[in-house]
Amino acid sequence: MLPITEQENPNTTAIDTVSTLDALGLINDEDKLVASAIEKVLPEIAEAADRIVERLKNGGRLFYIGTGTSGRLGVLDASEIPPTYGVSCDLVQGIIAGGYDALHKATESSEDNREAGIADLKSRGLTAKDAVVGIAASGRTPYTIGAVEYARSIGCFTAAIVCNPESAITKSVDIAIVPVVGPEAITGSTRMKAGTAQKLVLNMISTVAMIRLGYVHGNRMTNLKSSNLKLKDRGLRILMAETGLDEAAASNLLTKAGDDLRIALVMFGGETDFSTAEDALSRAAFVVEAAVAKIRDTSL
Repeated sequence: MLPITEQENPNTTAIDTVSTLDALGLINDEDKLVASAIEKVLPEIAEAADRIVERLKNGGRLFYIGTGTSGRLGVLDASEIPPTYGVSCDLVQGIIAGGYDALHKATESSEDNREAGIADLKSRGLTAKDAVVGIAASGRTPYTIGAVEYARSIGCFTAAIVCNPESAITKSVDIAIVPVVGPEAITGSTRMKAGTAQKLVLNMISTVAMIRLGYVHGNRMTNLKSSNLKLKDRGLRILMAETGLDEAAASNLLTKAGDDLRIALVMFGGETDFSTAEDALSRAAFVVEAAVAKIRDTSL
């Protein structure tokens, strides 16, 4: 039997003959099924996230690996973590078959090379401390299966995000996250519902991981990197909300902190200067609350 992601969808067989508005309605009806499918696998997502956090807290890294759309989504999620949460670009890494050229041009034939997935992980210096998440809509991609099997064999925590139940990759990992979204509106076009499901699951895993590592206070990104005007404005608003300072005072503090929100928050919370705040942050894995606590402990 064909994998469900490759089967024809009986709900959209006339999508090529209806109006544009009706075609969009058919696609939208299918997209509505994605959130429900993810809701059913929240326990698996939670377990994977907690086990990934254990690795990250103990010096490990998180790797996403996949091919085509799946690989692109992994690279996208990984690339958004450093500016959002102020962590090293090494902490969460995305690997795509065919290398970064595959982000903008198709190299789908590379997905059939099982050994390439292993080689790509080895090239990043994978160790038993790390976590590896394989992303594969069909769950039968040799490149990705080879990668997660190798990772598991050396002691990494492994998970898979896949949209076909009982697929090969589900048997190759510690935890399989399987949101079954059904056949695509366009037969086999897994960049649609399957891709949407993968993106949502990746968002959940990385966001909860960063929360658990201490880079969020309330629902604010307290470790935000102010790398452009929009983010500088957001950083200022966060600083005002966290400290109760008015705009002028918060802006002055942010300037003294070198436009680094993390340092500004520690300077305020620890009632200290730039260099002390910077040192405390580096000793506290750049967790603001932990850095403030270190300063307060030394001042007792």
